[in-house]
Amino acid sequence: MLPKLAAKPAEELELARLAKALGNPSRVRILRVLLAHQSCIAGDLQAEVGLAASTVSQHLKLLKESGWIQGEVDGPRRCYCINPGTRKTFAALFGELL
Repeated sequence: MLPKLAAKPAEELELARLAKALGNPSRVRILRVLLAHQSCIAGDLQAEVGLAASTVSQHLKLLKESGWIQGEVDGPRRCYCINPGTRKTFAALFGELL
């Protein structure tokens, strides 16, 4: 018989939510680009990931809604960066699985 684990529903839900946002290779690529450059303007992301502007915009919207990225509007430009708190949370929660 397996030992009973303490239930952590809030943590399990958070891990599943964050992992779901990574369920598309283009979103993973966008996060890698942002990590490599510390911050990035959306137009630069389009060239870097090789997707149409509207597609990149949809991926950025989902990543922002899930908390993976933060964004600032500077006139006509939008600048995005990784949310370090979310990255730390995900690493801790995912690390428990390993």
